Amino acid sequence: MAKSEDSEKPGRIKQLRMIAQIIKQANPKGMPIVFLSAVGTLAVVVVIGLVTGYLWYSVFIGVLAALTVGLVVFGQLAQRAQYSILHGQTGAAAAVLQGMRGNWQVTPAIAVNRDQDLVHLVVGYPGVVLVSEGPGNRVAKMLKAEKQRISRVVLGVEIYDVQCGDGEGQVPLGKLQRHLMKLPRNLKKPSVNEVKDRLRSLPRNMPMPKGPMPKGARMPRGPKMR
Repeated sequence: MAKSEDSEKPGRIKQLRMIAQIIKQANPKGMPIVFLSAVGTLAVVVVIGLVTGYLWYSVFIGVLAALTVGLVVFGQLAQRAQYSILHGQTGAAAAVLQGMRGNWQVTPAIAVNRDQDLVHLVVGYPGVVLVSEGPGNRVAKMLKAEKQRISRVVLGVEIYDVQCGDGEGQVPLGKLQRHLMKLPRNLKKPSVNEVKDRLRSLPRNMPMPKGPMPKGARMPRGPKMR
């Protein structure tokens, strides 16, 4: 058991180094920000300890607080860096959606047109969510067609359509997870599973897009729906 834990440590260190390189590539000031946030937290706690007369106790608490703050900032910067890397790639929204926590089922690219615009299918507590990638004037028809097709299978279930992109009225890639998390909870777990079963039989009537989808783009997990 000890050997397996020891073998995992180099892998974790290597992973952290890789993430640090990604942060540095996306934002050269990223790692200094992580370091300064941790040091600043430690300094504030130590000063409080000097004022109150609990110096050694504050040093211990300060180290723990500094590590916590540093890891939080590190995680946020890593998430932003990964969003910047995925931005503009075909299937970027699918990679972000597949990183969501909770009872979600994501089926990438249930529809695609000749311009490589995509529509992804998401099933969760809100019901059914169709998420598109591409300019609004092109994906609107795709979303409407898929909404009509799916509504025949999931009668009475709420169907939302979300356009992911940088255009007017669209949800930016970095805010996509949060947007879906804020949707109302219309279904309970048994109903969600029932809708998933219904949609598994739905044929995929469009070909997969050309070019590589962003596989293995391990997005940081978002918060669970409350």
